[in-house]
Amino acid sequence: MLSPATARKDTGRPTRSRQIQQGVRERLAPYAYIAPFFLLFFIFGLFPLLFTFYIALFDWNPIGERSYVGLKNFSDLVDDPRFWGALRNTFSIWVLSTVPQLLIALGMAHVLNHVRLRAATMFRMSMLVPYVTSVAATTIVFAQLFDRDYGMLNWLLGLLGFEHIDFTASLWGSHLMIAVMVAWRWTGYNTLLYLASLQAVPRDLYEAAAVDGANGWKQFRHITVPSLRPIIVFTVITSTIGGLQIFTEPLLANPVGGLTCGAARQCQTLTLFLYEQAFGRFHFGYGAAIGVALFVLVVIISAINYFLVTRIRSERP
Repeated sequence: MLSPATARKDTGRPTRSRQIQQGVRERLAPYAYIAPFFLLFFIFGLFPLLFTFYIALFDWNPIGERSYVGLKNFSDLVDDPRFWGALRNTFSIWVLSTVPQLLIALGMAHVLNHVRLRAATMFRMSMLVPYVTSVAATTIVFAQLFDRDYGMLNWLLGLLGFEHIDFTASLWGSHLMIAVMVAWRWTGYNTLLYLASLQAVPRDLYEAAAVDGANGWKQFRHITVPSLRPIIVFTVITSTIGGLQIFTEPLLANPVGGLTCGAARQCQTLTLFLYEQAFGRFHFGYGAAIGVALFVLVVIISAINYFLVTRIRSERP
């Protein structure tokens, strides 16, 4: 017959074991919840990225031989004027689209935050219509508007006595056309981001500024813009990264030009150049080198973002 102490000891063993198992499950549960994300990230994010670095070291033909060439693809990339031309086109289109886009979005957000409008929610939601519209449909419509012979813009120029402009064949004309497409699609989205941040700014600040004699422009400069500095940095960086990856608009804006976007490559971006080399000419190694260069540019932009955000936070009282 067991003594009372032994009975208590035997009774306590399962309880202690269950407590240990429950503690282990509680510690492992958060990792189990986030495991699918990291699994998908490894399969569709990290592995393709590392494999791109690997392919960039080879003269890789998917239907032919593969030979190790080291850093030759990168040295050829530095000496390739087509790469530098695509880089200039990418940054030119980014400047022409991002700067007006963010300025207009900032002004519209300021107006929507102050002006009393009927059906204000409808106006705000309408800002997302360009964003949810198909990129292909948007590009086709704008290509018709900028058409040399039958486009509405050239029709207006003809009424004013100017000659028609072949936007798709000229360098700055094609950049302007693509920039307008990008700006039209993303202005409303950035407007809502700015507006959401402005909703958190106390209206007492604007009322106090009005009592002190500050007009609308001064309120915009000294209250609205400083309040939106973090989100402005965010939109600038995301617009830059998106601008570096622009692909569909230049591809569809000049369908005759194909992957080169014209005989002179006047609107070929980095992603178009990458696609041309990898999937048009089957130079996978060289295309991977272009992808690595694009990745380095994105990393540099992200580092600038981190520096600016850290600088802004350190300047706050």
